[in-house]
Amino acid sequence: MQAIVLSNASRINAMNDAIRLRAATPDDEAFLIELRKLTMTEHLARAGEPIDDESHRLRMLANFDLAQIICCDALRIGLMKLVRSKDGWYLQQMQILPTYQSRGIGAEVIRAVLTEARLAGVAVSLSVLRGNPAMRLYERLGFQVMAETNIDFTMTCKP
Repeated sequence: MQAIVLSNASRINAMNDAIRLRAATPDDEAFLIELRKLTMTEHLARAGEPIDDESHRLRMLANFDLAQIICCDALRIGLMKLVRSKDGWYLQQMQILPTYQSRGIGAEVIRAVLTEARLAGVAVSLSVLRGNPAMRLYERLGFQVMAETNIDFTMTCKP
């Protein structure tokens, strides 16, 4: 497994913001826990999933070596974790600070991932909690529901 390297897209222009990805470091952990709380607590609580600090911390640490910090100019504004294998890629986490949502940033990052996946000839899958408005974004980008539970949907975008 390796972190994504966005070929010709290490800087993405979304709504005139200079967006780039960089590898997360231990110095980012406090930011990532706060980001997770801000973006996921409501959806996790609705799904009956744990929302305590330790649960947020453990989820943040899962596949930390794959964590890519989404930066707008010099500011940390989000996170992406992408698990890649020869059989397909899995977008494990994608979170953008609420104040930066609805600017097209997440869509541009995901489009860059989908472009690379197409070149590699692999599908990209993800899971989204029921009721999370991000599902509309994923559908617009070509993801289709492949399976569902009472908690979430598994979606895939094929090359």
